[in-house]
Amino acid sequence: MKLLNTFDDRDNAELALTKLSGQKRLASERDGTETIYNLFGQATWSNLYKLDMFNLQALKELLDKRTNGENFDELRHIEIIKLLRYAESSFDLTIPKHWL
Repeated sequence: MKLLNTFDDRDNAELALTKLSGQKRLASERDGTETIYNLFGQATWSNLYKLDMFNLQALKELLDKRTNGENFDELRHIEIIKLLRYAESSFDLTIPKHWL
């Protein structure tokens, strides 16, 4: 399991926990006078999508348009892929070829 995200609000952290598939856990820690919530889980594209991270939902919309032969924002696609390269190296993932 890897640290996927950190939350300031317990309710948001618990909601995010319910969205994940596979092994997962929520750990809290005190940072001065505040409590932060660390969300651990399996680092998969599906889990990152469910957490609305790395603009994966926007990527899905762009890819749907591209697949349907509609005009899509190629610059936005390039921006998202650059962000996914970071996620790829941070979480030991591989970007699927059909996303490129």
